[in-house]
Amino acid sequence: MGVEETLRARMGQALDRLVARGVLPAEPVASVRINVEPPRRGGDGDLATNAAMVLAKDAGMPPRDLAERIREQLLEVAGREVQAVTVAGPGFLNVLLRPCAFHDVMHEVLSAGDAYGRGRAATRERVNVEFVSANPTGPLLISHGRGAVVGDAVARLLEATGHRVTREYYINDFGNQVRLLGESVRAAAAGSEPPEGGYGGAYVSELADFLKQHRPELLEDAARSQLVRECILLMLEGVPGAELTGIRPTLAALGVEFDVWTSEEGLHRWGRVGRTIDELRARERLHTGSDGAVFFVTGEADDKDRVVVKSDGTTTYFVSDIAYHDDKIARGFERMIDVWGADHHGYVARLRSAIEALSHPADRFEVLLYQLVSLVRDGKEVRLGKRLGNLITLQEVTEEIDAAVGNPHAGRDALRFFFLARRVDTPIVLDVDLAKRQEHENPVYYIQYGHARLCSIKRKAHEKFGLRLGTFSEELAATVIHPLELGMLAQLGRFPAVVEEAAALREPHKLVHYLQALAMDFQSYYTRLGSVDPILPRDSDLTPGWEERWDRDRTLGRLMWVEAIRTVYRAGLELLGIDAPERMQREES
Repeated sequence: MGVEETLRARMGQALDRLVARGVLPAEPVASVRINVEPPRRGGDGDLATNAAMVLAKDAGMPPRDLAERIREQLLEVAGREVQAVTVAGPGFLNVLLRPCAFHDVMHEVLSAGDAYGRGRAATRERVNVEFVSANPTGPLLISHGRGAVVGDAVARLLEATGHRVTREYYINDFGNQVRLLGESVRAAAAGSEPPEGGYGGAYVSELADFLKQHRPELLEDAARSQLVRECILLMLEGVPGAELTGIRPTLAALGVEFDVWTSEEGLHRWGRVGRTIDELRARERLHTGSDGAVFFVTGEADDKDRVVVKSDGTTTYFVSDIAYHDDKIARGFERMIDVWGADHHGYVARLRSAIEALSHPADRFEVLLYQLVSLVRDGKEVRLGKRLGNLITLQEVTEEIDAAVGNPHAGRDALRFFFLARRVDTPIVLDVDLAKRQEHENPVYYIQYGHARLCSIKRKAHEKFGLRLGTFSEELAATVIHPLELGMLAQLGRFPAVVEEAAALREPHKLVHYLQALAMDFQSYYTRLGSVDPILPRDSDLTPGWEERWDRDRTLGRLMWVEAIRTVYRAGLELLGIDAPERMQREES
């Protein structure tokens, strides 16, 4: 537990004693959320609580009087962690902690290692996170990248907090749009213009050239359905030797993998869509219009009823989506989280209404709507892509950053950071030039550099001074007493709560902000103490007799502290899907 959670637990014990003595009624103590947080600027102590002010009315006494009673009990139950408790202002309790309270956090971090901040596996809900699900009729665009990264990060956070997560991609491979893809490829192979509403661009020509060479029989008129299936497979997996990669490898380059790929065409072929229509009809949620079209009765959830079967007998995407979500629940998922672009806002209520119509709890269905991405280069917004002309592909932006930095993961890390650094409902401006810079102005470089610096300190300690970290030692930890050092340990103690909150609210940006604050705090420490009391002896300190003057235990204690920070740093970057490099340019130690 962090120091806040530790004190909150001690406060609970103190309040329970007052309940037992009849000073406080039990109900408000059990239901009221008591704040435990750092005191306001200038306040005494490490933490402050408003417990007395919140409970004074129920106790029937002035807040300061109740604060005194709480203070007495807190000191009795506090044990080794609390040094002093004072009453301040109208009834705040300020608590001064002993260094051992912070050292306990270091012990917990080092004992848990990479598992620190994670809950027990498979202890909570079975969750389906469906994201990207872009139509397989074209390459993934830069906007799809944001949905991919957000969905993957939410899935990682949910797994870290004990949920059983399935990542799923829904392939829209049924209907007119995929038929037009097949017809467009046939036209390109024949040297003709695409049909009305069809697709052009380099990727269509690449599909056509590959099929002409390797599967020419699919371009015959009698093989239209087989052609469509082959085109979809190639769009998903990629055309061998082509410049544009497929959807799956493009996502893999972004660090995104899926457990399940569900086919819309399969839902029709296996009868799931037909059974859903029959079920809705049995529940009297369908009606037939004058032209023979069949409508779903949306009720108050939408401004009008929505077509599920057109007058020509063909089904709509809406009814496929209803059947798809019904299928998810049938597979045993307790929660469904869909990640959609903000332009689908109006679709949420009608789909939720359909889920309810099938007698499924609506609160099991969530939608995260992410805003658009704007690309900036040379200070100007980029509106045209290099490969599709009017569209910017995710692949080309990733590869541009990789090439500029000379690192095959640079584009992935940069895009993941920029896509996750802000709330999903906030538009993003991605500055490609900034993302390529290997300097501290680039926020992803800055945050990765912080981890590399910690690794550098650890490496230098071994290579130059022969120091290796063993298990946690209370004696060595007792040398870690500077307020900045203890403050950073308090920060490490908050990490599990940050992960839990980011997962519960589906807000990965909270973890990004936490890591940025951690990086800035270490930089502040390094700047303020580096020249006065460095972590490792400097070359200028290694004069004759330096070993006699060297406080070896102090150095080892701080190396434990550094390793605890590095452990949390790495764990946070892992949850974001961003590399935690051990070496980078301009390392310092």
